[in-house]
Amino acid sequence: MFREAMYHVPRDKWAYAYDPYTIHLRFRTKKNDVDRVTAMTGDKYDWNRTYFEVELDKAATDEYFDYWEGAVRPKFKRLAYVFRLISGEETRYKADNEFHNGFPQPTGSFYEFPYIHAIDVFTAPEWAKEAIFYQIMPDRFANGDPSNDPPGTLPWGGQPTLTDHFGGDLQGVLDHVDYLDELGINAVYFTPLFTASSYHKYDTIDYKTVDPYLGDSALLKRLVETCHSKGIRVILDAVFNHCSEQFPPFQDVLAKGSYSPYADWFHVSEFPLGVKDGIPTYDTFGFYPNMPKFNTANEEVRKYLLGVAKYWIKEIGVDGWRLDVADEVDHHFWREFRDTVKAVKPDAYLVGEVWSDSLSWLLGDQFDSVMNYPFAGKVLSFFGGGMDGYQFASHMGTLLMRYPQQTNEVVFNMLCSHDTPRLLTRLGGDKRKLKLAIVFLFTYMGTPCIFYGDEIGLQGGQDPDCRKCMEWTPSRQDRELYEFYRLMIALRKNNPALRGGRFRFLMANAGDPCIVYERIDDSIHFTVWMNNTDRPATLSHPMETDDWRDALTGEDVPTENGQLAIPLDPYGYRILYRNLA
Repeated sequence: MFREAMYHVPRDKWAYAYDPYTIHLRFRTKKNDVDRVTAMTGDKYDWNRTYFEVELDKAATDEYFDYWEGAVRPKFKRLAYVFRLISGEETRYKADNEFHNGFPQPTGSFYEFPYIHAIDVFTAPEWAKEAIFYQIMPDRFANGDPSNDPPGTLPWGGQPTLTDHFGGDLQGVLDHVDYLDELGINAVYFTPLFTASSYHKYDTIDYKTVDPYLGDSALLKRLVETCHSKGIRVILDAVFNHCSEQFPPFQDVLAKGSYSPYADWFHVSEFPLGVKDGIPTYDTFGFYPNMPKFNTANEEVRKYLLGVAKYWIKEIGVDGWRLDVADEVDHHFWREFRDTVKAVKPDAYLVGEVWSDSLSWLLGDQFDSVMNYPFAGKVLSFFGGGMDGYQFASHMGTLLMRYPQQTNEVVFNMLCSHDTPRLLTRLGGDKRKLKLAIVFLFTYMGTPCIFYGDEIGLQGGQDPDCRKCMEWTPSRQDRELYEFYRLMIALRKNNPALRGGRFRFLMANAGDPCIVYERIDDSIHFTVWMNNTDRPATLSHPMETDDWRDALTGEDVPTENGQLAIPLDPYGYRILYRNLA
């Protein structure tokens, strides 16, 4: 056995409390190097009477490693453990920082999970596991009140630029809540609504007012209440990393320099404020001088921003926050932010914008979730071509092992957003490929999100082209695609196994873009079959039972000689299920 590849630490994503009674253990080995991994466990104070073994499953595989996982329910919430590793005729034992040829005696060298404290268990909001999100950029969704249009508003449906307004507003969203409900949406994520000079509102001037071009607080409250009456949650977008140069405290620093009482609200390297050789003399978002960066270590800044976070939840009743540029704000602030928001609304859903591995924000003391851009990148690379099933399964295995299970169940999965080209555009306008990607999105672990207009075939390249106006003329909408989205949303909402069940690839081979994978819980077993090629294919996989049905048509699907053989058209899919209970 290749010991150098083996890894486990008794913390973080490797050993964590899934609930107040259950500990999840993970162990890493070299790919295809170990046949079995067993956790040998007990209570350190009474090892002999509490001893029991748990076989770990090979939960995921990537290019280099196998990842083994198992759940342990210790009787007294304490756990000492060692791993037994078997490869062929060879057996080894891995204790904390030591390998042994024989079973070691229960000593201080064992791994330990000292105690499951319920207060320490990371619990994401239950409703987030059920959520189907729909992202709305208000200026581009619907113009419900032309009387509040900004000067120079362009006719609806024109080609967007980096600065133009199209007049969309909160009344427009309110007018179309029934549309969201009919689609099956039960959660909405708004890009910023607060007063700002731009159409996108990521340069906030006043954090406690709705931008008058979008409406007012009373209208937002009515919109939220209407959504809630239909079972639709609402989260808002907040920019706590930076503000607009027109933000009054920053204007005071511009005018008074180091004498301003707000001088320490920002990261200033030199007074007076200005731009030298193209670089601002104060920290900003990127190098944009119109977006100065907050000093969130300043007590007054923290008090102000945390007050904003509480205000909109208490006054309007929103259900959480999406947090812009979250990785550039200090962890101390986010810990205090979580405590502040959860004290007001314990089931608020907190989603950080972090584009890479985000484990340090997802250990239960900061965010519930992050925008899962790595997921989008791998899915689009696979269904867009250029990656085989083996590579795709390896990448998805790596992503699954990044976070604890409770995070994987609510991680914010989207295939495009206001910051990326549109889904259909990314896939070359091929609706068949889009459908495969959407099937994967809605049958994978995590909380799915749709960017407004994707469901009716809206296309667009990189910003600003991806931020086109929503198309409301039925003859210009792809209604067949809309019905497909409705079908997939309903399938996910009606089947808990597609939200919380185990995920595993059953077939993902080198040189073959076709895949088969499963979602399974105690009640139902789903298998998803995908022909990700431009030619017909029949996919086969051994199955022990003969009680499969098509999840979309209800037809029986028999096995032959212990195999399921599924013929598929180019870029085709089938979703099968069998009842277990």
